[in-house]
Amino acid sequence: MPHCYRVITTGLFYFTFLCSLILFHSHSSVLAAEKLWKAGIARSVITPEKAVWLAGYGSRRVPEGKLHDLWMKGLALEDADGNRAVLITSDFQGVPKVMSDRVFEQLQKKYGLKREQVMLTFSHNHCGPRLGDDLIDYYPVDADQVKLIDEYTSQMVAECVAMVGRSLANLQPALLFQGEGKATFAVNRRNNKEAEVPGMIARGEKLKGPVDHAVPVLKVTRPDGKIAAILFGYACHPTTLSFKKWCGDYPGFAQVELEKKYPGATAMFVNTCGGDQNPLPRRKVELCEKYGMMLAEGVKEALKQPLQPVSSKLRTAFEYVELSYLKVVQREELERLVKDKNRIRARWATRMLGKLDQGETFSPSYPYPIHAWQLGNEMLVIGMGAETVVDFAIRFKKEFGPGTWVCGYADDMISYIPSRRVWGEGGYEGGSNLYEYGRPAFRWAGDIEDRIAETVHRLVKQVQQ
Repeated sequence: MPHCYRVITTGLFYFTFLCSLILFHSHSSVLAAEKLWKAGIARSVITPEKAVWLAGYGSRRVPEGKLHDLWMKGLALEDADGNRAVLITSDFQGVPKVMSDRVFEQLQKKYGLKREQVMLTFSHNHCGPRLGDDLIDYYPVDADQVKLIDEYTSQMVAECVAMVGRSLANLQPALLFQGEGKATFAVNRRNNKEAEVPGMIARGEKLKGPVDHAVPVLKVTRPDGKIAAILFGYACHPTTLSFKKWCGDYPGFAQVELEKKYPGATAMFVNTCGGDQNPLPRRKVELCEKYGMMLAEGVKEALKQPLQPVSSKLRTAFEYVELSYLKVVQREELERLVKDKNRIRARWATRMLGKLDQGETFSPSYPYPIHAWQLGNEMLVIGMGAETVVDFAIRFKKEFGPGTWVCGYADDMISYIPSRRVWGEGGYEGGSNLYEYGRPAFRWAGDIEDRIAETVHRLVKQVQQ
């Protein structure tokens, strides 16, 4: 056989063999994807069409246009054994229990989703709409506004349930990868005076107090490598803006930027534990856009690095833990506060007296929702209700190790949830301000962190067995 013929033949053989390997690997990847995760993504615009007031800040704020739409988004996951979970993210300031309970009930009836399988999160954006009885005593509302809020809340319940249905209907083979970026604009507002922060930054001075500048990222791709969803988190109040336009604040701008950078991908934000963190300096749209870009850059940097694959295993657990009040308010105290100079406290006292007059008794505790989701052996998601301070994220990430996400602002906008340290220090997040959230007391009992931590550890043990 001529030498040139042998070379050509040998080359063709190896070329054919290489092509077969590529085809086999490609086919195997598709099969592997089908055996791994399925993911379904859906989204809904939630920008009110009527003049529902903006939430937060305790003032009458009628909307005057928008910078961009507000969104509610759903990520449904199913592992190889058919175990399912749905994460809902939203640009709401706070979802109250009277709304989320309706959502959970309907999801159980329509789709068989149990309580531990659904986590409803909200960014805590202060340029979003009011819902239900969230911060009910905060605002000098009238009958017309109450009617608008009730209608809008019912509309959002229906829309949330329908969106989850679409995400389940869209379940398709997917691969999950996790990583972590960084963004540094969050400042501990308890330890740094807002007016002094710009000067401290300009002088290069170190800001005080604990922070969590990590940006956890979960990338959801299809078997062909196309990005379907980008879930990311950050620990900071979305309170850059305090004007009267609909806007998602810095998380909204970050999501817009990521969806622009990765066409076809749905960007989803969760507020991790930002109860005592603020974006500082603030109050300007330019700053809001800047922080959104900084957060988006943190996500992009994470996506450029080798990400850790998340294997196909999903376990979910949920529990309410009763958080005790330090002392339940009494009638005599309420009667004195009806004429209090603090209008929020006066409205609260009047409403609480009305409850007592109707024969209601106040519970000495409140049911606090806690989730634990284990994704593969690589990723643990802890979901906690309301405004958790950053200490919880620092503690649980240290205790449970890499791949741990600690998310606040889930299921119920109850109040600030202080750590033992913050409770001992007092102040706005840890002191006597529960009345602002409609609770029948001024403070939590001092064992609040112990009760939460005990429950978290019990749930994590369940999902990691």
